Amino acid sequence: MSTSVPTIPPYATMLGFTRYVARTGPAKATFVGGLRRQRERRTGFNPHGQLVKALKADIGFRTGGSYLTNVVDLVKPRWKPLYEAISAGALTYLHSLGDPADVSLAQIREALASVGPLAVKVNPHFGLRLADNRREAVRLHFDEQPPTPELVTATLHLMARHMDQILPDAEPVLVDLRRGTTHRIDPAARTGDVERWLAGEAAAFTAMWTATAA
Repeated sequence: MSTSVPTIPPYATMLGFTRYVARTGPAKATFVGGLRRQRERRTGFNPHGQLVKALKADIGFRTGGSYLTNVVDLVKPRWKPLYEAISAGALTYLHSLGDPADVSLAQIREALASVGPLAVKVNPHFGLRLADNRREAVRLHFDEQPPTPELVTATLHLMARHMDQILPDAEPVLVDLRRGTTHRIDPAARTGDVERWLAGEAAAFTAMWTATAA
């Protein structure tokens, strides 16, 4: 008797897909294989959850950074160095928003994007409503290395193309929390060129995902 192996369709979160496009050469295949195994085993852990909650609390309650300052002492010892490395940049970003009275949280929704043959979950961390009625959908970058231009372009474009569902009329923003810097869409980037590039990356991702299962 033969045992059939369940087919797991290609899938990526926005984090996984954008980290993939930032890689080159054989590292791409290794990375996709790891994502597929995580999907098979339903494993994965987000060590940044408490920091995101602290940042959102400081914005929502207009507390100027007290939650971000205190969260470093609330996490487990193994995560403390990570939170110490990130919290300073998070405070820099928080203060860059200006007067706390002029900023509030806005409700966002996730979107499921079709990028070529690949399903990608587009999930910003939170939305902002600013005093001049502008809105921003914010994705946070936690990695030790700064985001590559490819990662920035892919992240912002995926959010922009689904903004009607995520937070209508909002601007996509990627915040590099380690350095407290904000990235926005390059107005010189041609949407059609970005779409074709992403479709090609997604096709290669799908082929590697399938090859890993063989």
